[in-house]
This record gives sequence, C-alpha cells and structure tokens, in this order.
Amino acid sequence: MSTAPEPPRVVVLTAEGTPPPANEAALRRLADVTVVTRAGLAAALAGSGGRRPAEVLLLWDFFSDALAGAWDAATGLRWVHVAAAGVDAVLFPALRSSDVRLTNAHGVFDRPVAEFVLAAVLAQDKQLHRSKALQRERRWVHRELRRTRGSTALVVGTGGIGRETARLLRAAGLDVRGAGRTPRAEDPDFGTVVPAAELAEHAGWADHLVLAAPLTEQTRGLADARVLAAMSPHAHLVNVGRGQLVDEDALREALVAGRPAAATLDVFDTEPLPSTHPFWAMDNVHVSAHMCGDVEGWRDELAAQFEDNLRRWTAGEPLHHEVDKEAGYVRSC
Repeated sequence: MSTAPEPPRVVVLTAEGTPPPANEAALRRLADVTVVTRAGLAAALAGSGGRRPAEVLLLWDFFSDALAGAWDAATGLRWVHVAAAGVDAVLFPALRSSDVRLTNAHGVFDRPVAEFVLAAVLAQDKQLHRSKALQRERRWVHRELRRTRGSTALVVGTGGIGRETARLLRAAGLDVRGAGRTPRAEDPDFGTVVPAAELAEHAGWADHLVLAAPLTEQTRGLADARVLAAMSPHAHLVNVGRGQLVDEDALREALVAGRPAAATLDVFDTEPLPSTHPFWAMDNVHVSAHMCGDVEGWRDELAAQFEDNLRRWTAGEPLHHEVDKEAGYVRSC
C-alpha cells in the first residue's frame, strides 16, 4: 500500500517583531512550516531537531540578506519566494548559479506604485508641496501652475510596474516613453522604448523622469551626473525603484544647481534615510519612507500570493512569477 508523500518543509523568515503571514494556519495545512528570525535561519534550513532540511523558503522579511549567510545550511532548498517585487537582496552568486527556483511578488505592487507616481507628477505640476508650505506660513501667494496634460514622462523600467505606470500616466494625458534593455517602436504601453543604456541622450525630453527599474548590475547608478545634467531645468525626477539606481551625491548637487527642478524619492541608498542626510532639508526634495506600493491590505495580498504558489508547488504545477535569475526580474514583455 502506497503512503502519502510527506508535506514540504517550509521556512518563513520574518523580521524581529514582525508577525508571520496572516494565513499561517492555511500554510500549515499545506506544509510543515517553521517560522524563524534571522538568528534561527540556518538551523531551520538544515532541519535540526530531527526534521528534514527545508525545501522552501518564504522571505517574509523581504529586504533581508540573511540567506547568503545561511546558504551552506540550505542543502535541501529548492524554491525561494521573496514577498517583494525586487530580489536584489537575495541574488548572491551562489543562489544565482544554483538550481534553486526564485519567485517574487510580481503584480502586487503595480497599480499602487503607478498611482503614487501619478500623485507625485500632479503634486509637482500643481505645486501642492509649495502650497502646503505657504499654508504653514499663513501666506496667500497666487501662482500659475503647469498643465499636466500634454507633458512628457520617460519611465525607466518596462516590467509590470513600469507598464502600469505608463498606462496610468497616458490616461492622465501625458506623452509617455519607456527606457529598457531592448529598444523598440510601437510598444502597446510606452509607444517608443529607448535604450536605458543611452538614458543621458533621452532624459532631456522628459518633464518627469520616473525610475521604476529593478536593481541589477546594469541599472545600478543609472541616474548619474551625466543623466541629471541632461535633464531640463524644470524637470522632475521620481524614484520608486531602488535607491541605488541614483547617484545620490550627484543628485544633491544637481538639485542645488537647479537641474532638475525637483525630486520625489521613495527609496534611498541607505534606509531609513539618516536624519543628517541633506535631502531632509531640501525644499525641492519630497521624501517618503519606501511606502509607495504599501496600500491597505498589501500584506494579505502577498500572503495569498504565496499560498497560491505553495498549492501549485505541492500539486506539482508550474509556479507563477518565476524570476529569471540572470536578468534579476520576472520576464514579461
């Protein structure tokens, strides 16, 4: 008589003080689940205490780089899921070259981030930040505002987030282009896609330069002094990708010099942004705490996405949202 296969061993890595996914009970019905923080990761992956080595790792602490330090203990690991869109923190060389499969939260953040970008564009064009500052000073200062319809936006990153951003900006009347690895004409969302490697040659066209690319070796430091110098004096930089896409020192100098005019930054090289960082005190920099995609209910959506993929894993079905580990993102269009 055949016996039922053992359920997969799943390790869930959480940050100190952060609860596990709200659907933990449902996950436990599908798998043998161990919830740990960074200190216990290696032992949990190795299967200490008579348990089998773990097959699956859920990085609920999605910015953690703990797996690299515990890699030697991950002898049974076959699948890693990162509960975030970016996977740069986990793509160390040993994982990249291994047979371990990697998935991410592809799609969860597309619309929320796009809405944030549209809000940033409108806030800049309509001087909402300036109006709030004047309100605090109880000053009535009439100004003329920029018309958003007909303005231009260059969206760097042609994945799900970039595409949803392009669609929403176009719906608001902006003329949108994309910048990606592969240039093309007649793209359904961007119209024209220019080479991201030639960003400095195209940045001057944009009223709003939006960074929504994953962090890879090709995109690190992409918005450098040369790109910033090419931007229009009235232009606006929006970064919703990763802080390391921008040369922050060059950006500070460029903003002081007045080219570009302003920056809306949700991500930074060091997070939290140090209290001594000059960005805090700059009137033309608008800081938010890496939250552009974190709308109400986002954790529940992330948990449900992993649960669906875990069901697929246990049933032997193809996983959704598998990352191309060489490229560093889920390939779409």
